[in-house]
Amino acid sequence: MKFLVTFLLLSLPIPLLAEDPGNILSGSSPLDWKDEDISIRMMDSAHRFVEKKITESVKTRWQTWRQDSTNDSEFAKSILKNRQHFKSIIGVVEDRLPPRLEFFSDQTTPSNGTPTTSLVAKLEKFEIHQVRWDVIDGIVAEGLYVIPKVSLKLGADQSPGLVLIPDADNTPEDILGMTRKLPAGQQIGLRFASAGFRILIPVTISRERYSGPDGNDGRIKRSDQTHREWIYRQAFQMGRHVIGYEVQTALAAADWLRSSGLSSSVSVAGYGEGGLIAFYSAACDPQITAAFVSGYFGPRGQVWNEPIYRNVFGLLRKFGDAEIASLIWPREMVIEHTDFPKVSNQKGDIVTPPTKAVNAEMKRIETLLKDLSVPPRNHFIEAEGSSRGSYPAVAAFATAIDFQDADQSRVPSGIVLSDQRESFDPKVRHKRVFRQMEGHVQALVKHSNQVREKRFFQTAEPKLGPGQWSTNKKHLTLDPADFIEKSKVFREEFRKELIGEFDDELLPLNPQSRKILETDKWTAWEVVLDVYPGFFAWGDLLLPKGMKPGEKRPVVVCQHGRHGLPRDVIDAHKSAYSDFAAHLADRGFITFAPHNLYRHEDRYRWLDRKANSIGCSLFSFIIPSHEQIVKWLNTLPNVDGSRIGFYGLSYGGESAVRIPSLVDGYALSICSGDFNQWTRKVADVDFPNGFMGTNEWEMPYWNLGNTFDYAEMAALIFPRPFMVERGHHDRVSIDPWVAHEYAKVRWIYAQFGLADKTEIEFFQGGHAIHEKGTYDFLHKHLNWPKP
Repeated sequence: MKFLVTFLLLSLPIPLLAEDPGNILSGSSPLDWKDEDISIRMMDSAHRFVEKKITESVKTRWQTWRQDSTNDSEFAKSILKNRQHFKSIIGVVEDRLPPRLEFFSDQTTPSNGTPTTSLVAKLEKFEIHQVRWDVIDGIVAEGLYVIPKVSLKLGADQSPGLVLIPDADNTPEDILGMTRKLPAGQQIGLRFASAGFRILIPVTISRERYSGPDGNDGRIKRSDQTHREWIYRQAFQMGRHVIGYEVQTALAAADWLRSSGLSSSVSVAGYGEGGLIAFYSAACDPQITAAFVSGYFGPRGQVWNEPIYRNVFGLLRKFGDAEIASLIWPREMVIEHTDFPKVSNQKGDIVTPPTKAVNAEMKRIETLLKDLSVPPRNHFIEAEGSSRGSYPAVAAFATAIDFQDADQSRVPSGIVLSDQRESFDPKVRHKRVFRQMEGHVQALVKHSNQVREKRFFQTAEPKLGPGQWSTNKKHLTLDPADFIEKSKVFREEFRKELIGEFDDELLPLNPQSRKILETDKWTAWEVVLDVYPGFFAWGDLLLPKGMKPGEKRPVVVCQHGRHGLPRDVIDAHKSAYSDFAAHLADRGFITFAPHNLYRHEDRYRWLDRKANSIGCSLFSFIIPSHEQIVKWLNTLPNVDGSRIGFYGLSYGGESAVRIPSLVDGYALSICSGDFNQWTRKVADVDFPNGFMGTNEWEMPYWNLGNTFDYAEMAALIFPRPFMVERGHHDRVSIDPWVAHEYAKVRWIYAQFGLADKTEIEFFQGGHAIHEKGTYDFLHKHLNWPKP
């Protein structure tokens, strides 16, 4: 009986006292952190690190421009690449269609059903028409066209053209005073129209909450997205952006005004979200005469805390507002500082910066361009209260573009613009514009598989000549050396442009440890490693007992999923994980359970947002952490560094295709409960279990849909062994999607005669570690005998 009790006690994981100086791993210092959740400490350290990098970006970004300030002409040439880069990161990549504008009406005459006139309203000074114009393939903009009634002595070509973009909370009708939504001081459209400008006003995508195509999709409602976020999420994955679509809309309007011959010049203006679009449009197109930016310009160091639909990947690496303004030089720009739109709880807020901060950003423009002979032509106007398009600001703009005949008289109080359309519904028009943007993105999603295959998998296409068949009629296999070499280019692209990397050098490991558990088969140690200044990696190491001096064993790195902790895969007895790190240690493997940062909602999402602003992501922290982990594992006396495998479930499965793609020290990888057609999972609006209808707003990665899905990531792991573990009832995806994507992986391995190095196991179950085929795979490819 005494023997039985002793045996049972030895079989249980027993917490040990870390204070005992003998309870540390050889080669490490004591880990003496007490009474705290290390996952919180790790998250805090990551936030501090990235915030420091954002602050530093202000000092370093201009150095990346490689501008030539020898003279003004050389400077203009030298910044062309920066303008092109700016266009690419906001998704302005398609060629616009030839200029075409159409007057139209969606109203009909009740008697015969024929369309009525395009005329919407008119006053003594101007009239307003309903129009639409071509933008890019699949997108036609809609809005209003303000035509000034120019006196004969001026001639029609003397009216300056203006593309005026409303804020996302307003319609073209609102800013023209055709509705009662805005007070007179905020009717920016009416101010410019009364001054004599010829104006095109596009519809902008609204900030109203989106509830699905029928307005009653509970799942989408719970994800709490605006219309702008809905477009942003899917477009971001495809290298497009709601910002980019609206810039293209504005530029297409400018193209038409310019081509029409009816305007002496073409400028852009806007307030709030419209101010952003006007500002960006002028930066993109040197043919724009001038920009009027109201309720937007300012310091951008907190861009990560603005609404999510303003998230531009890598913006702060090269661009704050001052740098963007330098792309407008030497043209005119008027900054009207007024109250910004009141926006909150849209996964970020809009806050009006103090005047001092706006002036400081304008001062930075002067500093950046101080060596040029032509100084920046920027004008700062501080509006009274919440005015938009104030009289001083519009007058300054008219002077800046030399509009000498601008009507400077004030709009009479109480003026009413009556809409002649009897049954016009702006929501119906907005829906048409919204659906076209969504349709454009979904077409990209649909064809993304062919785009990726064309650029990636053709590298592995066998080039067989006549008679190059084996006797059993199968194609010959290829030498993988060339594919492996070419994959290095893709791997660097994946690391630097898709995942993103910090430019800091990795620190010395400085391992700290303490013993935390012990059974009759293994001992567990908690370990902390330095990664970057102030940021560390953390996890639990399980060392089997009975290892002989000099004996080398394989390691399995066992990765938890979302919300997880290292102990979840060791002794938490959670059904999804089945304590698989402990079970593998029971089989004689050394195992290590690292902590990855996808815990503490929504803090890891905000970490990703912050990192996005400087061209990085959540995995920009995770990848170097694993590089340090592998490096440290190689220092342990019983570890065979050539036999370190990776096995992760759920978010850990997501890690299993990203981390080993870039960390060569992993000898194999097993993706459990996550393998997918990732582009469709993230961006397909029709997939019921996709991320478009969840709160997982960190899932889109910039332009990943056109470059790397799971097959391409697995190809970066090639020729190392790769396996997928898939439960038939796992709602992460559906079997046909998983099978289709995996077929491409197996195809790659088969072309090089290595089909035996990849497997997929389907099992009757759900989102869980199955512990059958994967264990066989580990024993086989890590060369460790089964028990």
